[in-house]
Amino acid sequence: MKKIFKILAVVLLIVLVYLRIAIYPQLDLLSGFSAKSIASGHFIDGRSLETIQQGDNDIDKVNWVTNKINDAGKLVTSTVYGLKERKAIYREGLGATLINDDFDTTKPYEVPKRSFIKTNLPFPYGDNEPKDTVFKEIDYDQLNAAVSTLFDKKGEKKNRTRSVLVIYKDRIIAEKYADGFTKYSKILGWSMTKSLTATYFGILQKQGKIDIQKPAPIAEWQNDIRKKITINDLLHMNSGLAWEEDYGKISDVTKMLFQAEDMGKVQAEKPAVFQPNSHWYYSSGTTNLLSKILRKQFKTHQEYLDFWYSSLLDKIGMHSAIVETDMAGNFVGSSYGWATTRDWAKLGLLYLHQGNWNGEQLFDPSWAKYVATPTNGSNGLYGAHFWLNAGGKYPDVPRDLYHCSGYQGQMVFIIPSEDLVVIRMGLSEDLDYNAFLKAVITSLKNHH
Repeated sequence: MKKIFKILAVVLLIVLVYLRIAIYPQLDLLSGFSAKSIASGHFIDGRSLETIQQGDNDIDKVNWVTNKINDAGKLVTSTVYGLKERKAIYREGLGATLINDDFDTTKPYEVPKRSFIKTNLPFPYGDNEPKDTVFKEIDYDQLNAAVSTLFDKKGEKKNRTRSVLVIYKDRIIAEKYADGFTKYSKILGWSMTKSLTATYFGILQKQGKIDIQKPAPIAEWQNDIRKKITINDLLHMNSGLAWEEDYGKISDVTKMLFQAEDMGKVQAEKPAVFQPNSHWYYSSGTTNLLSKILRKQFKTHQEYLDFWYSSLLDKIGMHSAIVETDMAGNFVGSSYGWATTRDWAKLGLLYLHQGNWNGEQLFDPSWAKYVATPTNGSNGLYGAHFWLNAGGKYPDVPRDLYHCSGYQGQMVFIIPSEDLVVIRMGLSEDLDYNAFLKAVITSLKNHH
C-alpha cells in the first residue's frame, strides 16, 4: 500500500511541476486575452458577457476564465480559477486597454478629437443608404448563393461568419449578417489594423512629411547593424530583427499584446538576426514599432491621436472606427482596430480608387501599387502590410487581388481588375476563399 502511495505522490508531483512550468505562466495570457476581449466587445459594440464568452472567447483554454463586468467603472476583471487576475479598462475614445497594477486609472488622458460630419450622399461617400442599383449583367441568385456558402446552417459552428459584403463599381450588390449582427455592429479587424497603420505612411509621404526609404528613426539602433533598417524594410516585414509570432504559447507577440505597457518598444529592443531586406518574417511587433515611429512625426501626443482620425478614418467616413491604445497611450496598430463591416469596406474602396476619396487624393496612386508589390522572400504572398495573390494563393482569382487580413479570417479583398471589394468578418479561418471569390466573380458574368 505504501508503495502505491509513493507512486501516486510522485505522479502528483510530476503533474504539479508540469502545470507550474507549462500551464501556469500561460494563465496570465488567458485571463489577459479574456479581460481585453470582453471589455472591447461589451463597451465598444454593446455585446453581452454571454455573447462574448460563447463567441469571441470560445477558444481552447480561454473557457477556463471567469469574467466580471463592472459597468459603472467601465472595467472587466478576469481570473483563471481564481488565479492570475487581469483587468481591462474602457476609456471613451481610446477603447479598452489591458492594465497592470502600476497603471493609474485616475490620471487624466488625452483622447482623439473626432469629426463626425454627416453628408447627404449615399454609401460609400455619405451616411445615406446605398443607391439601389441593379446591374443587368449580374446573376444575383448565383451571387447570393456564393455568399450563403460562407454562413453556417442552423445549429452549425463551423464557418462562423458574422458578415459578408460585396461591393461592385462602388455599389453594394450583396450584404448578409449572421444572427445578432447588423450593419451597425462594430467588429474587431485584428491584423487588418496593420494595413490601416501602413496607410498613414502613404498619407504622410503624399504630404511630403516622411521618406520611407530613410533609416527608421530609432536612437537605440544607431550604434549597430540596425541603423541600416529603413521604414520601407519595416513596412515590408523585412527588417531582419528577431521576433516570434506564435499565439499558441508564450512568445514575443503574446507577451507584447498581453503584458507590455508600451507595445512599440518590444520589437525595437530586439537584436538583428538577418541583414535588412533579406529575410521576410511577419511580425506584429514591427507594426507597433511603426505606430511609435508615427508618434515621432508629431510634436504632441494630441496631434498623433488626432491624425489617425482626421487624415483617414473620419476623412473617409469610417465614423464607427476606433483604434485602441496601449498603456503608454500609443495606438495598437498591429491588432486593435474596430469598425462596422461597411466602414471596413471603405478602406478597401480607398485602395481600389488608388487613394482617391470622392475627388480628394489622400495618398499617391503609386502608394497603392507599392503596398501590392511583393516583398523580397515572400513568394508573392506579401507586399507592404497587405497580403497578395501575386504568387497565386487563390489560383482561380485574378493575380492583382490584394487584401487586409486578420486573425480568424477577417478579410477586405481588393480586386482592381474586377472593380470589386469583398469583406468577410467572423471567427474561423477554415474557409475556401478561392471557391467563394471565383463564384462571386463568375456571377458578374457579362461584365467584360
